[in-house]
Amino acid sequence: MKSFKYLFLSCFFCVFIGNAQVGINTDDPKSTLDINGNLSLKVVTLNGGPGGSAMAIDDGTYINLSPTTGNVEFILPDATAYPGRIYIMRNISDTETALIYSLGGSFFPGDSRVATAAPISMTPDVAGDAGDVTKTLIYVSDGVNWTYGKLGF
Repeated sequence: MKSFKYLFLSCFFCVFIGNAQVGINTDDPKSTLDINGNLSLKVVTLNGGPGGSAMAIDDGTYINLSPTTGNVEFILPDATAYPGRIYIMRNISDTETALIYSLGGSFFPGDSRVATAAPISMTPDVAGDAGDVTKTLIYVSDGVNWTYGKLGF
């Protein structure tokens, strides 16, 4: 009888828990995670690291990059270690370019099949004319490389 209970519980968990859909503020979730309401992301501000000692980007989803003179380097984790990881990064400096490296994986612009050499430059809006398209970029790990591009703002 005891083994029958374990068999029943194992089958129950495999059938009902294995294909679970979670709904927040909904009784009828349509996706693995279905949120009927607002979503907040963790926001962090990181100061740049000096040449050869880039600041690791390993926390948060929306990242304010704050490069300063001589401290402009930031580094993403290895793309293979974090498939599906998404970072939205904004260079909040008015004067310094932020340089983005990766511990693993190449950088692919979202509109290209050809990798871009690191570092990726995220420029400040020095002129104040909103003409710097790399001031805010999104990076997505596909499990091998980082795909990046501007947001449609």
